[in-house]
Amino acid sequence: MFTLRKETTKGKARTGELKTDHGTIDTPIFMPVGTAGTVKALDRSALLEKVKAPVILGNTYHLYLRPGNRIMEKAGGLHSFMNWPGAILTDSGGYQVFSLSDIRELEPDGVVFKSHLDGSRHKFTPESVIETQRIFGSDIMMVLDECPPYPASESYVRNSLDLTHRWAGMCFDAFHNSSGRYGHRQFLFGITQGGVYPELRRQSVETLSETGFDGLAIGGLSVGEPPEMMYEMTDISTDYMPVNKPRYLMGVGTPADLLESVARGIDMFDCVMPTRNARNGMLFTRNGIINVKNARWKEHFEPADPGFHSDLCQYHTMAYIHHLFRAGEILGLQLASAHNLTFYLWLMEQIRMHISDDTYDDWYPGMAETMRKRL
Repeated sequence: MFTLRKETTKGKARTGELKTDHGTIDTPIFMPVGTAGTVKALDRSALLEKVKAPVILGNTYHLYLRPGNRIMEKAGGLHSFMNWPGAILTDSGGYQVFSLSDIRELEPDGVVFKSHLDGSRHKFTPESVIETQRIFGSDIMMVLDECPPYPASESYVRNSLDLTHRWAGMCFDAFHNSSGRYGHRQFLFGITQGGVYPELRRQSVETLSETGFDGLAIGGLSVGEPPEMMYEMTDISTDYMPVNKPRYLMGVGTPADLLESVARGIDMFDCVMPTRNARNGMLFTRNGIINVKNARWKEHFEPADPGFHSDLCQYHTMAYIHHLFRAGEILGLQLASAHNLTFYLWLMEQIRMHISDDTYDDWYPGMAETMRKRL
């Protein structure tokens, strides 16, 4: 599934190739989040022709609740339902379920929860989330895990880790005792946990590495801990991850986070930030971060990032984008969302180029500093 191409001589940054039956993905890669079977404010052509995303992410929790497994199976899976030709990764829904701490009950064989839509009761087990993702037909499936909150005591995280490892083994068995429905290969990634405790992070990576998953993810970060602590836990985790398998940092993050995490050996990312922040008027550019709602842009008749290849920058001024947001026009959300994702995919392309040229470790600190600037 994964071929390592190049590692930098000074650090841990690397490029690779991830092969799926719905396309080959160059890594490092950022995956736009299509939680409920859609990347918010963008249609299929925008994702394919403007953003040029080779892979997107769907969420098992949300798609299981609506439209549901029966509809999804009748549609022929998520690729057919969305008419999406590229690769799809589906999160198991574990993070969403465990964020519902007041309406879920943890059990040894799974978790019982109430739907946030109508209050109906449901249960996720390791076996059921594998079956659901078989129905969805995603190219990459994720195991069910428990995501501890931050902060949490070491004893709590240790007990949670035991449960996560047990469920991972049950998911692995369920995956290998079942088969796909739509004729293409599906892969299964394990999710390592361990909170902000280095020894638990090491134990989790070593335990799941022995299981034989197709790739490993780092879960339970970007949940409120300081960025420096997230970077430290990422660095520790990748120290023990197999070299020949993809490494996925879940739910991260800002452009600076991507740059810092690639330097620590990460291959794959997802986050709602580029589209969520776009809908709130935040643009990521090659010079820093812009809040289009600020009054300073009302009479700024230049693009947000002159020369950048998004439609927002090619065809519109900041004065116009500011107007769209102030007027509550849907076009503003569409242009900003497409711009931010185009920027994220452009950034990953730049990252891959600098790794290939072995200039990444000298280039990324300055780029990360620029990405943190507020304009």
